[in-house]
Amino acid sequence: MNSTERVPEIVTPRPASTLIIIRDGKAGVEVLLGEKTSKVNFAAGAFVFPGGALDESDSGDNFTISGDLSADKANQILGVSDGGLNYWIAAIRECFEEVGVLFAIPNRGGMFTETEFAVFESNERKKLARGEATFHETLKDAKCSLELEQLHYFSRWVTHAGSPRRYDTRFFIARMPQGQIAQHDGSELIDHRWVKPDDALRLNSQGKLNLMFPTQKTLEKLTEFSDVEEALNYVRNAPPATPMEPRLTVGAGGKKLLVPGDFAYAEAGKLDPEQLGTVSREIEAGVVVQIDKRVSRMTAANASIMTGPGTNTYILGDDLNGYLVIDPGPDNARHIELVRDLTSDKVNGILCTHTHIDHSPGAAPLSRLTGAPIFGRLAENMDRQDSSFVPDEELSDGDELKFGDLTIDVLHTPGHASNHLCFLFEEARMLFTGDHIMQGSTVVINPPDGDMSAYFSSLNKLYDYQFDWIAPGHGFLMDNPHEAVNRLLIHRQKRETKIVNALSVLGEGTIDELVVTAYDDVSETIHQLAKRSLLAHLVKLQQEAKVNLNKDVWISASK
Repeated sequence: MNSTERVPEIVTPRPASTLIIIRDGKAGVEVLLGEKTSKVNFAAGAFVFPGGALDESDSGDNFTISGDLSADKANQILGVSDGGLNYWIAAIRECFEEVGVLFAIPNRGGMFTETEFAVFESNERKKLARGEATFHETLKDAKCSLELEQLHYFSRWVTHAGSPRRYDTRFFIARMPQGQIAQHDGSELIDHRWVKPDDALRLNSQGKLNLMFPTQKTLEKLTEFSDVEEALNYVRNAPPATPMEPRLTVGAGGKKLLVPGDFAYAEAGKLDPEQLGTVSREIEAGVVVQIDKRVSRMTAANASIMTGPGTNTYILGDDLNGYLVIDPGPDNARHIELVRDLTSDKVNGILCTHTHIDHSPGAAPLSRLTGAPIFGRLAENMDRQDSSFVPDEELSDGDELKFGDLTIDVLHTPGHASNHLCFLFEEARMLFTGDHIMQGSTVVINPPDGDMSAYFSSLNKLYDYQFDWIAPGHGFLMDNPHEAVNRLLIHRQKRETKIVNALSVLGEGTIDELVVTAYDDVSETIHQLAKRSLLAHLVKLQQEAKVNLNKDVWISASK
């Protein structure tokens, strides 16, 4: 960036609340959406859930509250130190102001009659709109208590950093109260409708209903539920909501927002903190991406079902001190020439995470052209390995490599392959994981060189190291590395449990028979690949005396 360019100021998000109101319709769950007037500064013309920014008066001290939702419990649910109840109150206030739906009951006990509520709603909303009363004064005069427990915390959305107007919004969900009728205020909302979530999404795709990104994603989630009770049960038992902070990216279809879980999400946050929308959400072969001060990534043109978007080659260093190349990829003349251009042939070393044919065959020709030594490790079983790989120095766990001012720590991480290594670059707090951890899928463990027991141990080993970023052999940068490790271990353990359960039910079975049950949650088109990891799990279970093998039939040890 030119020194004279002004970095945009990142606006602090304003706390806000939104209320998703649902009811059981004739054809399933229906949700209430209101159409914003074109005169507002935010979400003009969009169909939204009722909601808005917190007000100073949205304090629990101003209201009588029914039920057991305490201030401490509200803080705990939202993960805040104070003021949690304010979000519930703001959601109820905004809902009443915008669509005339109120989550409150008379202190005398019981509910409003339909006639009582219709009169109350008509009179009090007009006073609120004219500024003749505040919401808490209205409820105090009417001797009503807020029903905060009717609202369940659903999600959290934070407007992306590049937006000039930002909100940190807590989404709540509640069943439509009996005896009430939604009526838009005619000011901020100029229309409203009850609609099935999938119908709203269809209309949005046809350009007939304008939905904001968080609204769209929320509706996508609501399509999973057949009735209101199912939706509320899900929310009651769901884990704490992960903040959804969309990030702006570029790609073939133009600019697009990503959310946590999208592949390029973490990378977009690291490389574009001002959220100017400069990071690509697509990996293109041969395109250089600067992922840290002295780390670049270039992906080989070998995309496939096994390699995803292609094999990542990482280049560390600079022109002054020279470069290291991690995983030069397949023996592809164009890819090797691009690596040479990027490094100006100043390559001090070539490091290979393992010797599968999409990672190391480029090492030998790159070494011949640049004179750089090759570092890596030979596999115990050379079946399906790169036979051209001959390291100038064979690496071991705990080795420390120094190339000028670059220092690399070596971790031996067998499992995917017996010779698999990860490389830790502490300067960037980045671990280059090859195929030990990949983005978008679990790695295939293929015996005899692949070893599931070793893979479990190698994953657990990563908890002993501190780093912020995973630079995988396939895919984008990944953040929260220990969470990623935890997810992989949980996934592998769940898969192993499915295998044990399948054997318990069947008693015995061949690989072909077991894969149908143990991998019934994946497409049959990848069952051939799944059989490799299934075998690795079975070998591990055999080592643990949990299964036995008779010719090609696996038998539960409990039978």
